[in-house]
Amino acid sequence: MNLQLISAAAAKPLTEEADVERPYLRLAAQILALLAQKGVKAGDRLPSERALAEQFEVSRTSVREAIIALELQGVVEVRGGSGAYVIQTPATATQTPVFMPEAGPGPFELLRARCLIESEIASVAAETRKDADLDRIFEALADMRLHMDDKVANEAADRRFHLHIAESTGNSVLLQMVTAMWDHAKGPVWAKIDQHFHSPALRVSSQEDHQRVFDALVARDPVAARAAMRAHLERVIKEFAQAWR
Repeated sequence: MNLQLISAAAAKPLTEEADVERPYLRLAAQILALLAQKGVKAGDRLPSERALAEQFEVSRTSVREAIIALELQGVVEVRGGSGAYVIQTPATATQTPVFMPEAGPGPFELLRARCLIESEIASVAAETRKDADLDRIFEALADMRLHMDDKVANEAADRRFHLHIAESTGNSVLLQMVTAMWDHAKGPVWAKIDQHFHSPALRVSSQEDHQRVFDALVARDPVAARAAMRAHLERVIKEFAQAWR
């Protein structure tokens, strides 16, 4: 990936979201209309993600984001190990548009963007980082390990780890982009999917992933740094896309 193209993309900040219709909100409204058309009642189970994905010709992760939007609207309830169930009659729910203030991009949309951008940033950082940068990155990595049982503190250290890597490229635009992407991981849809799938085991796996990224930075190996960061974020995507639990 060309970092000049990435930097150019920052000409329109992620915070400029006026008049943007989120695809998962549009899909949520379409699913709601389909349920109303079929006469689905409260207590009924939603069709599978695969069936809905085929119905609307979208990915299963897009369906998952839409279902979470409906869950936030109080239309459906996701039951671990079972699936999603209607808790409000769709015919009534369709009278109110599916809308959430400051909804932001969908979790999978955001993670895929991070996978593309942060992987390349890690590659550049492996060549540009200084010893002082490594010290800051290592401090964040150590804090993640120290706070493995404290989700909030662990996530704060996780954020610092990624921001320090972007900072070590010496490119302020890339740092702003990574900061903006992390700031977007605070919206209601992200919080709900995190509630469903975040676990202590996920934190342990992320710690191991981050260690591999750090080792590549220490070795000044851009290829290994890129691969380690990509593997880390692709694993998170896979975790969030697994069956409801």
